[in-house]
Amino acid sequence: MTKTLVSIALWALSGWLLGAWLGAATGWAIFALGLLTMILVSGLQLSRIARWVRNIDDPPPPSIGPWDEILAPIYRKLKQNRLDLQERSRNFQRALLAAEALPDGALTLAPDKSLLWCNQTAAEHLGLNLHQDRGHSVLNIIRAPEFARYARQDSWDKPLILHLSHSGQVRTLMLHLAPYGIGQFLMVTRDITQIERLENTRTEFVANVSHEMRTPLTVLSGFVETLLDLPDEAISTAQRRHYLELMAQQAHHMQALVADLLTLSSLETTPNSAGAPAPVSALIRTALTQCQALSKGQHQFDIQLDDSLQVTGQSKELSSAFSNLLTNAVRYTPAGGTITVKWTSQPDGGACYQVHDTGIGIATDDIPRLTERFFRVDRGRSRVTGGTGLGLAITKHVALRHQATLDIDSAPGAGSTFSIHFPAARVCPAAPQAAVADHAA
Repeated sequence: MTKTLVSIALWALSGWLLGAWLGAATGWAIFALGLLTMILVSGLQLSRIARWVRNIDDPPPPSIGPWDEILAPIYRKLKQNRLDLQERSRNFQRALLAAEALPDGALTLAPDKSLLWCNQTAAEHLGLNLHQDRGHSVLNIIRAPEFARYARQDSWDKPLILHLSHSGQVRTLMLHLAPYGIGQFLMVTRDITQIERLENTRTEFVANVSHEMRTPLTVLSGFVETLLDLPDEAISTAQRRHYLELMAQQAHHMQALVADLLTLSSLETTPNSAGAPAPVSALIRTALTQCQALSKGQHQFDIQLDDSLQVTGQSKELSSAFSNLLTNAVRYTPAGGTITVKWTSQPDGGACYQVHDTGIGIATDDIPRLTERFFRVDRGRSRVTGGTGLGLAITKHVALRHQATLDIDSAPGAGSTFSIHFPAARVCPAAPQAAVADHAA
Protein backbone atom coordinates (compact mmCIF):
# COMPACT_ATOMS: atom_id res chain seq x y z
CA MET A 1 0.00 0.00 0.00
CA THR A 2 2.84 2.44 0.84
CA LYS A 3 4.59 1.75 -2.49
CA THR A 4 1.32 2.41 -4.33
CA LEU A 5 0.78 5.73 -2.57
CA VAL A 6 4.38 6.75 -3.21
CA SER A 7 3.97 5.89 -6.91
CA ILE A 8 0.77 7.94 -7.15
CA ALA A 9 2.47 10.83 -5.42
CA LEU A 10 5.42 10.72 -7.83
CA TRP A 11 3.13 10.68 -10.88
CA ALA A 12 1.15 13.59 -9.37
CA LEU A 13 4.37 15.55 -8.77
CA SER A 14 5.53 14.86 -12.32
CA GLY A 15 2.20 16.01 -13.72
CA TRP A 16 2.28 19.19 -11.59
CA LEU A 17 5.80 20.11 -12.64
CA LEU A 18 5.13 19.47 -16.34
CA GLY A 19 1.79 21.25 -16.05
CA ALA A 20 3.51 24.32 -14.61
CA TRP A 21 5.92 24.26 -17.56
CA LEU A 22 3.78 23.06 -20.48
CA GLY A 23 0.33 23.84 -19.24
CA ALA A 24 -2.28 22.29 -16.98
CA ALA A 25 -3.70 20.03 -19.71
CA THR A 26 -0.32 18.45 -20.24
CA GLY A 27 0.13 17.95 -16.49
CA TRP A 28 -3.21 16.18 -16.12
CA ALA A 29 -2.44 14.03 -19.18
CA ILE A 30 0.86 12.94 -17.63
CA PHE A 31 -0.88 12.16 -14.32
CA ALA A 32 -3.61 10.14 -16.09
CA LEU A 33 -0.98 8.25 -18.11
CA GLY A 34 0.79 7.37 -14.89
CA LEU A 35 -2.38 6.07 -13.26
CA LEU A 36 -3.21 4.05 -16.39
CA THR A 37 0.28 2.58 -16.41
CA MET A 38 -0.08 1.62 -12.74
CA ILE A 39 -3.46 -0.02 -13.45
CA LEU A 40 -2.01 -2.02 -16.38
CA VAL A 41 0.99 -3.15 -14.30
CA SER A 42 -1.34 -4.10 -11.43
CA GLY A 43 -3.57 -6.05 -13.84
CA LEU A 44 -0.53 -7.89 -15.20
CA GLN A 45 0.55 -8.72 -11.65
CA LEU A 46 -2.95 -9.96 -10.75
CA SER A 47 -2.96 -12.11 -13.88
CA ARG A 48 0.34 -13.70 -12.80
CA ILE A 49 -1.07 -14.23 -9.31
CA ALA A 50 -4.20 -15.88 -10.76
CA ARG A 51 -2.02 -18.31 -12.74
CA TRP A 52 -0.03 -19.09 -9.60
CA VAL A 53 -3.19 -19.78 -7.58
CA ARG A 54 -4.06 -22.56 -10.01
CA ASN A 55 -0.72 -24.22 -9.08
CA ILE A 56 -0.45 -23.02 -5.53
CA ASP A 57 2.17 -25.62 -4.58
CA ASP A 58 4.70 -23.81 -6.82
CA PRO A 59 6.62 -20.76 -5.55
CA PRO A 60 4.80 -17.44 -6.22
CA PRO A 61 5.91 -15.43 -9.29
CA PRO A 62 8.80 -12.99 -8.65
CA SER A 63 8.65 -9.21 -8.93
CA ILE A 64 4.94 -8.67 -8.51
CA GLY A 65 5.29 -5.38 -6.74
CA PRO A 66 3.34 -4.78 -3.55
CA TRP A 67 1.96 -8.34 -3.71
CA ASP A 68 5.37 -9.76 -2.77
CA GLU A 69 4.91 -8.88 0.88
CA ILE A 70 1.46 -10.51 0.89
CA LEU A 71 2.16 -13.70 -1.06
CA ALA A 72 5.52 -14.57 0.54
CA PRO A 73 4.14 -15.33 4.06
CA ILE A 74 1.11 -17.09 2.51
CA TYR A 75 3.41 -19.37 0.51
CA ARG A 76 5.62 -20.07 3.56
CA LYS A 77 2.53 -20.97 5.59
CA LEU A 78 1.18 -23.21 2.82
CA LYS A 79 4.56 -24.92 2.51
CA GLN A 80 4.75 -25.52 6.26
CA ASN A 81 1.17 -26.87 6.31
CA ARG A 82 2.03 -29.18 3.44
CA LEU A 83 5.08 -30.50 5.28
CA ASP A 84 3.02 -30.97 8.45
CA LEU A 85 0.36 -32.83 6.48
CA GLN A 86 2.96 -35.10 4.90
CA GLU A 87 4.44 -35.87 8.32
CA ARG A 88 1.00 -36.64 9.72
CA SER A 89 0.27 -38.84 6.73
CA ARG A 90 3.54 -40.73 7.31
CA ASN A 91 2.68 -41.13 11.00
CA PHE A 92 -0.77 -42.39 10.06
CA GLN A 93 0.69 -44.90 7.60
CA ARG A 94 3.17 -46.06 10.26
CA ALA A 95 0.28 -46.49 12.71
CA LEU A 96 -1.66 -48.51 10.12
CA LEU A 97 1.36 -50.71 9.42
CA ALA A 98 1.85 -51.24 13.16
CA ALA A 99 -1.83 -52.15 13.51
CA GLU A 100 -1.52 -54.60 10.61
CA ALA A 101 1.44 -56.23 12.35
CA LEU A 102 -0.48 -56.83 15.57
CA PRO A 103 -0.98 -60.52 16.40
CA ASP A 104 -4.51 -59.63 17.50
CA GLY A 105 -7.33 -58.37 15.33
CA ALA A 106 -8.39 -54.72 15.57
CA LEU A 107 -11.55 -53.05 14.25
CA THR A 108 -12.71 -49.45 14.51
CA LEU A 109 -16.46 -48.84 14.60
CA ALA A 110 -18.60 -45.75 14.09
CA PRO A 111 -21.11 -44.65 16.75
CA ASP A 112 -23.77 -46.82 15.06
CA LYS A 113 -21.39 -49.82 15.27
CA SER A 114 -20.72 -49.77 11.52
CA LEU A 115 -17.28 -50.90 10.36
CA LEU A 116 -14.76 -48.16 9.62
CA TRP A 117 -11.50 -50.13 9.40
CA CYS A 118 -10.00 -53.50 10.36
CA ASN A 119 -6.57 -55.05 10.10
CA GLN A 120 -5.81 -58.26 8.23
CA THR A 121 -5.83 -60.37 11.40
CA ALA A 122 -9.38 -59.26 12.24
CA ALA A 123 -10.43 -59.95 8.65
CA GLU A 124 -9.13 -63.52 8.98
CA HIS A 125 -10.73 -64.01 12.39
CA LEU A 126 -14.18 -62.79 11.33
CA GLY A 127 -14.16 -63.51 7.60
CA LEU A 128 -14.32 -59.81 6.67
CA ASN A 129 -13.68 -58.02 3.40
CA LEU A 130 -12.92 -54.40 4.26
CA HIS A 131 -13.87 -53.00 0.86
CA GLN A 132 -17.24 -54.79 0.86
CA ASP A 133 -18.07 -54.62 4.57
CA ARG A 134 -16.98 -51.04 5.28
CA GLY A 135 -20.00 -49.05 6.43
CA HIS A 136 -22.04 -52.14 7.35
CA SER A 137 -23.09 -52.77 10.94
CA VAL A 138 -20.85 -55.23 12.75
CA LEU A 139 -24.04 -56.75 14.20
CA ASN A 140 -24.95 -57.85 10.68
CA ILE A 141 -21.45 -59.14 9.99
CA ILE A 142 -21.11 -61.21 13.18
CA ARG A 143 -24.43 -62.99 13.38
CA ALA A 144 -24.36 -64.44 16.87
CA PRO A 145 -27.00 -63.66 19.52
CA GLU A 146 -24.47 -63.56 22.33
CA PHE A 147 -22.38 -61.00 20.41
CA ALA A 148 -25.46 -58.85 19.72
CA ARG A 149 -26.24 -58.79 23.45
CA TYR A 150 -22.62 -57.99 24.25
CA ALA A 151 -22.32 -55.19 21.67
CA ARG A 152 -25.51 -53.49 22.87
CA GLN A 153 -24.20 -53.10 26.42
CA ASP A 154 -23.33 -49.67 27.77
CA SER A 155 -19.94 -50.78 29.09
CA TRP A 156 -17.64 -53.75 28.56
CA ASP A 157 -15.68 -54.75 31.62
CA LYS A 158 -15.09 -58.33 30.47
CA PRO A 159 -14.32 -59.84 27.06
CA LEU A 160 -16.69 -62.17 25.22
CA ILE A 161 -15.70 -65.72 24.31
CA LEU A 162 -17.28 -66.55 20.96
CA HIS A 163 -17.18 -69.70 18.82
CA LEU A 164 -17.41 -68.89 15.12
CA SER A 165 -17.35 -71.13 12.06
CA HIS A 166 -15.61 -69.75 8.98
CA SER A 167 -14.48 -71.61 5.85
CA GLY A 168 -15.26 -74.93 7.51
CA GLN A 169 -13.04 -74.10 10.49
CA VAL A 170 -14.33 -73.42 13.99
CA ARG A 171 -12.46 -70.67 15.82
CA THR A 172 -12.69 -69.65 19.43
CA LEU A 173 -12.32 -65.88 19.65
CA MET A 174 -12.04 -63.53 22.59
CA LEU A 175 -13.65 -60.18 21.70
CA HIS A 176 -13.33 -56.97 23.68
CA LEU A 177 -15.09 -53.67 22.90
CA ALA A 178 -13.88 -50.31 24.21
CA PRO A 179 -15.01 -46.75 23.47
CA TYR A 180 -12.50 -44.23 22.12
CA GLY A 181 -12.49 -40.83 20.50
CA ILE A 182 -15.87 -39.16 20.09
CA GLY A 183 -18.52 -41.86 20.04
CA GLN A 184 -16.31 -44.40 18.26
CA PHE A 185 -15.42 -47.92 19.36
CA LEU A 186 -12.41 -50.18 19.14
CA MET A 187 -12.90 -53.96 19.07
CA VAL A 188 -9.98 -56.32 19.64
CA THR A 189 -10.17 -59.97 18.63
CA ARG A 190 -7.83 -62.73 19.80
CA ASP A 191 -7.78 -66.29 18.52
CA ILE A 192 -7.68 -68.56 21.57
CA THR A 193 -8.56 -71.77 19.71
CA GLN A 194 -5.23 -73.39 20.50
CA ILE A 195 -5.29 -72.18 24.10
CA GLU A 196 -8.79 -73.61 24.56
CA ARG A 197 -7.72 -76.87 22.92
CA LEU A 198 -4.71 -77.12 25.24
CA GLU A 199 -6.89 -76.37 28.24
CA ASN A 200 -9.35 -79.07 27.20
CA THR A 201 -6.45 -81.46 26.69
CA ARG A 202 -5.08 -80.62 30.12
CA THR A 203 -8.48 -81.11 31.74
CA GLU A 204 -9.00 -84.39 29.91
CA PHE A 205 -5.48 -85.48 30.79
CA VAL A 206 -6.00 -84.79 34.49
CA ALA A 207 -9.35 -86.60 34.40
CA ASN A 208 -7.80 -89.60 32.61
CA VAL A 209 -4.86 -89.81 34.99
CA SER A 210 -7.23 -89.59 37.95
CA HIS A 211 -9.39 -92.31 36.45
CA GLU A 212 -6.42 -94.56 35.72
CA MET A 213 -5.00 -94.16 39.21
CA ARG A 214 -8.35 -94.54 40.96
CA THR A 215 -8.77 -98.25 40.20
CA PRO A 216 -5.39 -99.49 41.50
CA LEU A 217 -5.58 -97.14 44.49
CA THR A 218 -9.07 -98.42 45.30
CA VAL A 219 -7.84 -102.01 45.10
CA LEU A 220 -4.80 -101.26 47.23
CA SER A 221 -6.85 -99.35 49.77
CA GLY A 222 -9.44 -102.15 49.92
CA PHE A 223 -6.90 -104.88 50.54
CA VAL A 224 -5.00 -102.78 53.09
CA GLU A 225 -8.21 -102.11 55.02
CA THR A 226 -9.12 -105.80 54.82
CA LEU A 227 -5.73 -106.87 56.18
CA LEU A 228 -5.89 -104.27 58.94
CA ASP A 229 -9.43 -105.08 60.02
CA LEU A 230 -9.17 -108.88 60.05
CA PRO A 231 -7.41 -110.49 62.99
CA ASP A 232 -4.34 -112.54 62.13
CA GLU A 233 -6.09 -115.85 62.93
CA ALA A 234 -9.02 -115.00 60.59
CA ILE A 235 -6.92 -115.09 57.41
CA SER A 236 -4.67 -117.85 56.24
CA THR A 237 -1.14 -117.38 55.05
CA ALA A 238 -2.18 -118.34 51.49
CA GLN A 239 -4.96 -115.72 51.47
CA ARG A 240 -2.64 -113.10 52.87
CA ARG A 241 -0.08 -113.90 50.16
CA HIS A 242 -2.79 -113.77 47.50
CA TYR A 243 -3.89 -110.34 48.69
CA LEU A 244 -0.30 -109.09 48.71
CA GLU A 245 0.26 -110.38 45.16
CA LEU A 246 -2.83 -108.51 43.96
CA MET A 247 -1.63 -105.39 45.74
CA ALA A 248 1.80 -105.77 44.11
CA GLN A 249 0.15 -106.02 40.67
CA GLN A 250 -1.70 -102.78 41.23
CA ALA A 251 1.44 -101.08 42.54
CA HIS A 252 3.38 -102.26 39.47
CA HIS A 253 0.60 -100.90 37.25
CA MET A 254 0.86 -97.49 38.90
CA GLN A 255 4.64 -97.58 38.57
CA ALA A 256 4.31 -98.37 34.85
CA LEU A 257 1.77 -95.56 34.45
CA VAL A 258 4.04 -93.03 36.18
CA ALA A 259 7.04 -94.22 34.14
CA ASP A 260 5.11 -93.80 30.87
CA LEU A 261 3.89 -90.36 31.92
CA LEU A 262 7.45 -89.27 32.68
CA THR A 263 8.65 -90.68 29.36
CA LEU A 264 5.92 -88.87 27.46
CA SER A 265 6.64 -85.61 29.31
CA SER A 266 10.34 -85.93 28.53
CA LEU A 267 9.63 -86.52 24.83
CA GLU A 268 7.38 -83.47 24.66
CA THR A 269 9.64 -81.05 26.53
CA THR A 270 13.20 -81.97 25.50
CA PRO A 271 14.52 -80.65 22.18
CA ASN A 272 15.10 -82.97 19.26
CA SER A 273 18.57 -84.35 18.98
CA ALA A 274 20.25 -86.02 16.01
CA GLY A 275 21.86 -88.62 18.24
CA ALA A 276 24.17 -91.31 16.93
CA PRO A 277 23.73 -94.35 14.66
CA ALA A 278 21.46 -96.73 16.55
CA PRO A 279 21.77 -100.53 16.12
CA VAL A 280 18.12 -101.01 15.24
CA SER A 281 18.31 -104.79 14.72
CA ALA A 282 19.86 -105.27 18.16
CA LEU A 283 17.23 -103.02 19.76
CA ILE A 284 14.45 -105.01 18.07
CA ARG A 285 15.91 -108.33 19.19
CA THR A 286 16.08 -107.09 22.78
CA ALA A 287 12.43 -106.03 22.59
CA LEU A 288 11.55 -109.39 21.03
CA THR A 289 13.16 -111.27 23.89
CA GLN A 290 11.01 -109.39 26.39
CA CYS A 291 7.81 -109.86 24.35
CA GLN A 292 8.44 -113.56 23.79
CA ALA A 293 8.66 -113.90 27.56
CA LEU A 294 5.37 -112.01 27.83
CA SER A 295 3.85 -114.31 25.21
CA LYS A 296 4.84 -117.42 27.19
CA GLY A 297 5.01 -119.44 24.01
CA GLN A 298 1.43 -118.71 22.97
CA HIS A 299 2.34 -116.96 19.68
CA GLN A 300 4.40 -117.65 16.57
CA PHE A 301 7.02 -114.99 15.74
CA ASP A 302 8.16 -114.39 12.15
CA ILE A 303 11.25 -112.18 12.28
CA GLN A 304 12.86 -110.51 9.26
CA LEU A 305 15.61 -108.06 10.17
CA ASP A 306 18.15 -106.35 7.91
CA ASP A 307 21.24 -105.98 10.07
CA SER A 308 22.84 -103.64 7.51
CA LEU A 309 20.39 -100.83 8.31
CA GLN A 310 20.79 -98.31 11.09
CA VAL A 311 19.14 -94.97 11.81
CA THR A 312 20.52 -91.85 13.43
CA GLY A 313 18.67 -91.21 16.67
CA GLN A 314 18.27 -91.95 20.34
CA SER A 315 18.57 -95.66 21.04
CA LYS A 316 16.57 -95.47 24.29
CA GLU A 317 13.64 -93.74 22.59
CA LEU A 318 13.70 -96.08 19.60
CA SER A 319 13.82 -99.11 21.88
CA SER A 320 10.72 -97.84 23.71
CA ALA A 321 8.81 -97.39 20.44
CA PHE A 322 9.80 -100.82 19.10
CA SER A 323 8.87 -102.49 22.39
CA ASN A 324 5.48 -100.72 22.60
CA LEU A 325 4.37 -102.00 19.19
CA LEU A 326 5.51 -105.54 19.96
CA THR A 327 3.87 -105.53 23.39
CA ASN A 328 0.56 -104.38 21.90
CA ALA A 329 0.74 -107.16 19.30
CA VAL A 330 1.22 -109.78 22.02
CA ARG A 331 -1.57 -108.37 24.21
CA TYR A 332 -4.16 -108.16 21.43
CA THR A 333 -3.35 -111.34 19.53
CA PRO A 334 -5.12 -114.49 20.77
CA ALA A 335 -3.09 -117.57 21.62
CA GLY A 336 -1.93 -119.40 18.49
CA GLY A 337 -1.70 -116.20 16.45
CA THR A 338 1.30 -115.04 14.44
CA ILE A 339 3.29 -111.83 14.95
CA THR A 340 5.50 -110.73 12.05
CA VAL A 341 8.34 -108.29 12.73
CA LYS A 342 10.21 -106.64 9.86
CA TRP A 343 13.05 -104.15 9.60
CA THR A 344 13.67 -103.50 5.91
CA SER A 345 14.87 -100.85 3.49
CA GLN A 346 12.49 -98.86 1.28
CA PRO A 347 12.73 -97.90 -2.41
CA ASP A 348 13.10 -94.21 -1.52
CA GLY A 349 16.20 -94.91 0.57
CA GLY A 350 14.34 -94.89 3.86
CA ALA A 351 13.70 -97.78 6.24
CA CYS A 352 10.60 -99.30 7.81
CA TYR A 353 9.97 -101.06 11.11
CA GLN A 354 6.76 -103.05 10.86
CA VAL A 355 4.79 -105.22 13.28
CA HIS A 356 1.89 -107.24 11.87
CA ASP A 357 -0.35 -109.43 14.00
CA THR A 358 -3.33 -111.69 13.43
CA GLY A 359 -5.17 -110.29 16.41
CA ILE A 360 -8.63 -108.87 17.00
CA GLY A 361 -8.13 -105.82 14.76
CA ILE A 362 -9.33 -102.26 15.20
CA ALA A 363 -12.42 -100.49 13.89
CA THR A 364 -11.75 -97.86 11.22
CA ASP A 365 -13.33 -95.09 13.31
CA ASP A 366 -10.97 -95.82 16.22
CA ILE A 367 -7.71 -95.75 14.24
CA PRO A 368 -7.28 -91.92 14.21
CA ARG A 369 -7.62 -91.86 18.02
CA LEU A 370 -5.20 -94.67 18.82
CA THR A 371 -2.30 -92.32 19.53
CA GLU A 372 -4.32 -90.19 21.97
CA ARG A 373 -3.31 -90.48 25.60
CA PHE A 374 -5.24 -93.18 27.47
CA PHE A 375 -7.40 -94.07 24.47
CA ARG A 376 -8.21 -97.77 24.43
CA VAL A 377 -10.23 -99.76 21.95
CA ASP A 378 -11.13 -102.23 24.70
CA ARG A 379 -10.62 -100.75 28.16
CA GLY A 380 -11.40 -103.93 30.02
CA ARG A 381 -8.93 -106.02 28.01
CA SER A 382 -6.24 -103.36 28.35
CA ARG A 383 -6.43 -103.44 32.13
CA VAL A 384 -6.38 -107.23 32.17
CA THR A 385 -3.23 -107.26 30.03
CA GLY A 386 -1.60 -104.45 32.02
CA GLY A 387 -1.61 -101.63 29.47
CA THR A 388 -1.36 -97.98 30.52
CA GLY A 389 -2.95 -96.47 27.41
CA LEU A 390 0.17 -94.37 26.71
CA GLY A 391 2.25 -96.74 24.58
CA LEU A 392 1.10 -95.55 21.17
CA ALA A 393 1.23 -91.89 22.26
CA ILE A 394 4.89 -92.45 23.21
CA THR A 395 5.55 -94.27 19.94
CA LYS A 396 4.05 -91.41 17.93
CA HIS A 397 6.23 -88.82 19.71
CA VAL A 398 9.35 -90.93 19.20
CA ALA A 399 8.53 -91.18 15.50
CA LEU A 400 8.02 -87.41 15.22
CA ARG A 401 11.31 -86.71 16.98
CA HIS A 402 13.05 -88.86 14.35
CA GLN A 403 11.20 -87.26 11.40
CA ALA A 404 9.43 -90.59 10.93
CA THR A 405 5.74 -91.40 10.45
CA LEU A 406 3.61 -93.92 12.29
CA ASP A 407 1.08 -95.64 10.00
CA ILE A 408 -1.69 -97.94 11.21
CA ASP A 409 -3.63 -100.36 9.02
CA SER A 410 -6.25 -102.56 10.63
CA ALA A 411 -9.75 -103.97 10.37
CA PRO A 412 -11.85 -105.90 12.91
CA GLY A 413 -10.99 -109.60 12.80
CA ALA A 414 -8.23 -109.08 10.21
CA GLY A 415 -5.33 -108.17 12.47
CA SER A 416 -3.30 -104.97 12.57
CA THR A 417 -0.15 -103.58 10.97
CA PHE A 418 1.85 -100.83 12.68
CA SER A 419 4.67 -99.28 10.63
CA ILE A 420 7.28 -96.64 11.45
CA HIS A 421 8.74 -95.19 8.24
CA PHE A 422 12.12 -93.47 8.68
CA PRO A 423 13.23 -90.97 6.00
CA ALA A 424 16.36 -91.57 3.95
CA ALA A 425 18.12 -88.70 5.75
CA ARG A 426 17.95 -90.71 8.99
CA VAL A 427 19.13 -94.03 7.55
CA CYS A 428 22.80 -94.94 7.65
CA PRO A 429 24.54 -98.22 6.77
CA ALA A 430 26.00 -100.47 9.45
CA ALA A 431 29.18 -102.48 9.04
CA PRO A 432 28.88 -104.71 5.93
CA GLN A 433 26.87 -107.71 6.99
CA ALA A 434 24.40 -109.99 5.29
CA ALA A 435 20.74 -109.51 6.03
CA VAL A 436 19.43 -111.92 8.60
CA ALA A 437 16.01 -113.60 8.49
CA ASP A 438 15.02 -115.46 11.62
CA HIS A 439 12.01 -117.70 12.12
CA ALA A 440 11.30 -118.61 15.72
CA ALA A 441 8.37 -120.33 17.31
